[in-house]
Amino acid sequence: MDIKQQWIPGNFKSVPDIGHTAQHDVVQHGWTPITTTTSVLGVVFDSGVALAADTLTSYGSMACFQNNPRILTVNQNIIVAAAGEYSDYQFIRDVVEEKVRTEKSLNDGISMKPKALHTWLSRVLYNRRTKMKPLWSTFLVAGVQNDVPFLGEIDKLGTAFADEQIASGYGAYLALPLMRKAIDEKREKFNSKLTKDEAIDLLKKCMEVLYYRDARSHDKYQIGIVTKDSVETQNLALKPRWEVAKLVQGYE
Repeated sequence: MDIKQQWIPGNFKSVPDIGHTAQHDVVQHGWTPITTTTSVLGVVFDSGVALAADTLTSYGSMACFQNNPRILTVNQNIIVAAAGEYSDYQFIRDVVEEKVRTEKSLNDGISMKPKALHTWLSRVLYNRRTKMKPLWSTFLVAGVQNDVPFLGEIDKLGTAFADEQIASGYGAYLALPLMRKAIDEKREKFNSKLTKDEAIDLLKKCMEVLYYRDARSHDKYQIGIVTKDSVETQNLALKPRWEVAKLVQGYE
């Protein structure tokens, strides 16, 4: 049996087999994203991490699928969100869920940690990049490890980093400055981090700004919240205030 086909329970360092490299393919897949999603946001607060992402999947420039959630609850202390090609997110979702089932079957009381998943995803995406079959997605991993909140990003090249506030896509230009400002002001005035309610309100504000300014965003979105005690996902909808349109000038 080919060693690539051997399945070893609990082998966390394994990466999904992707077949032959692109140079041997008659048809090369995955060179261009087709069904895509837009920004995903993440912010660390005093006792955990919150992620936000809308539920729209676009086919090119057409708002095609309006109820595709992309915040995944991995276990009791990890959530993952993705932006980019939706089928690539589904592929990673299935692989991660299989890893969780494998760990549960071992029944050793050990569960996956957010930093471990963050590192493993960076290796998977880098592996796909070197095979010339990149996963056209950016992933945010949020969780609590040893009572310390963790938030990290991995892009399609396998580049990985951790920070207190992260935004992908258009959100990196519009939402990230708002998030940094709120965090810095709280630190300067009170020498503390955002609370859970403040983090949720901040993400709601950012999602509203993105809805007004990002043509690929949607009014329905999710906020995932993870603390050391719980994981929850909220389904929300914006109530747009289009009277702000008169404030936009210079495009007549």
